[in-house]
Amino acid sequence: MKVGIVGYAGSGKSTVFHWLTGVKPDPAKAQHGQTGVARIPDPRLDWLSELFQPKKTTAATLDFLDTPGLMPTERRDNPRRLGVLREGGGLVVVLNGYSESDLAGQLKRFRDELIFADLEIVTNRISRLEDQLKKARPAKEKELQQAELELLRRINATFEQERTPASLRLRDDEEKLIRSFQLLTLKPELVLVNCGDETLKQPLPADLLALAPTAIKAAPKLEMELTELPEEDRLLFMEEMGLPGFQRDEILRSIFAAMGQIVFFTVGEDECRAWPIPTGGDAVVGAGCIHTDLAKTFVRAEVVSYDDFRRTGSMKEAKQQGVYRLEGKTYQVKDGDIMHILASG
Repeated sequence: MKVGIVGYAGSGKSTVFHWLTGVKPDPAKAQHGQTGVARIPDPRLDWLSELFQPKKTTAATLDFLDTPGLMPTERRDNPRRLGVLREGGGLVVVLNGYSESDLAGQLKRFRDELIFADLEIVTNRISRLEDQLKKARPAKEKELQQAELELLRRINATFEQERTPASLRLRDDEEKLIRSFQLLTLKPELVLVNCGDETLKQPLPADLLALAPTAIKAAPKLEMELTELPEEDRLLFMEEMGLPGFQRDEILRSIFAAMGQIVFFTVGEDECRAWPIPTGGDAVVGAGCIHTDLAKTFVRAEVVSYDDFRRTGSMKEAKQQGVYRLEGKTYQVKDGDIMHILASG
C-alpha cells in the first residue's frame, strides 16, 4: 500500500518522510514526489521468528510518497501538486506545529484543498456524462451512466456543503463506480502534528481533536538528531527531556492501522512472514495476498490466533486445546491470526 505524506510547504513533511523511511529527501524529485519504504515493527513477528528460527523473516511494509508541498497563498497550482497522491491508498497529513498555533485552521484549509481538487474532477465528469446521455446509447450503457451521474451529483452536493463523500457511507457498488477517479477526499487519513521537544508533551488542542480524533504528534527532527549521538549522550539527553523512548515504531503502527490494514502471519522453518490485509478481508483475500493461485484454488484455512498460539506454545498443543481450527472462505481474518492455507491441485 502506498501512503502519501502531505501538507503545506514548511510543515516538515519531508522530514517526516526521512524519519519514517530513512530515505533522504531529493530536491530534484520535489515536484513529482519521492518514494521510500518503511518496515512495520511488530513484536509478535519478532517472537515467532525467535521460536521458529526461520531462514528468512519478512515484516509488513508501507510505501511512502513524499509529495510536493502545497502553497498556502498562491493556490492555483495546488490541484496539480495533489495529483501525484491519487495513486496512493491513504494520506498522512503533516501539520506545522512549530510556527503555527491554529492547528485546526491549518487542517481545515488543507481539507478544503482536497475538496477543491476533487470538485474539479467531479464537475468535469458530470458535464461529460450529461452530454453523453443526450446521445443515442445502448440501454445498459445509459443505465450505468445515469447511476454514475446521480452518484456524482450526490458527491458534488457534499462538496457544496463543505463535507466529504465519506459522510455518504457509500456502498461497495457505489465505490466501484467512482474508483477510477481516486478521489482524495475518500482516502483514509491520519493527522500528524510535527513539533519540537518543547511542545511534545503538551496535549493537542480540543478543536483539532474535534476534527481529527486520532491525530498524533511527534518530533521527528529531534529523534533523528538524537540517533546520531553516542548512546551514552543520547540516553542522558532523553532523560533530561523526559523522553521514555523513540516514537517512530509506534507512529508507523498507528499509520498502518489508520490505513485500514491488519496482518496475519505464516510461519515455518523457511520463513516467518507478516502479510498485510485490509480490515474485514476474508480467508480467500488472505490466500490471494500470498499468491493469486491460492485464492483460486482455496479449500480452507487452518487458523490459530497469535495470543492462543503464544499461550499454548506449539501447534500441537494448540490443536489439543481446540484453538487451532479450520475456517472456510467467508472467515474474516483477524489481526494476528496465524494461517496455513489449504488449496486444491
